Amino acid sequence: MNAAPRESFDDVLLLLGRLNYVWSNTESLLIHLIAGIAGTSKDTALVIYLTLNTTRARADLVERLVKMEGRDPVERDRVLAAVGQLTRLSALRNQYNHCIYAFDPSGGNARTIQMRISDRKTDIRIGRVNAIDREAMDSIRHCIDELAQLNRSVWALIGDCGYPA
Repeated sequence: MNAAPRESFDDVLLLLGRLNYVWSNTESLLIHLIAGIAGTSKDTALVIYLTLNTTRARADLVERLVKMEGRDPVERDRVLAAVGQLTRLSALRNQYNHCIYAFDPSGGNARTIQMRISDRKTDIRIGRVNAIDREAMDSIRHCIDELAQLNRSVWALIGDCGYPA
């Protein structure tokens, strides 16, 4: 019986660093969307962006602004699709940013222990454990690729709509 190949924790850390870089770079494009949709300067949009301290709050703002009456439907749909994809991709990013990392003393794959309480009807669950194995690494790589493509798409949207760049 062959064990699955062990993922190097250094490789895991490098990949998570890349995920965080691509995430931050892409999420910051919401500044340009806020500026364009709200019809304000990039500096004002930056203050708004920094005041809203979660991705969810920033995404909600952009979605609500673009849904306001008088918005071009094509522009609205493109913005909603981009923000929807960013929101969907945030789940994996959050999984790796809101956890504790555990190491196998016998040399196996590292694991994540989620820092979340799940309220159930009659109890709570805490500390869900997930292995950082080849499948997890592939999932992170796929998320990075999707974020990079989303970044390019949002830049195209910013240009097409004439938002402040």
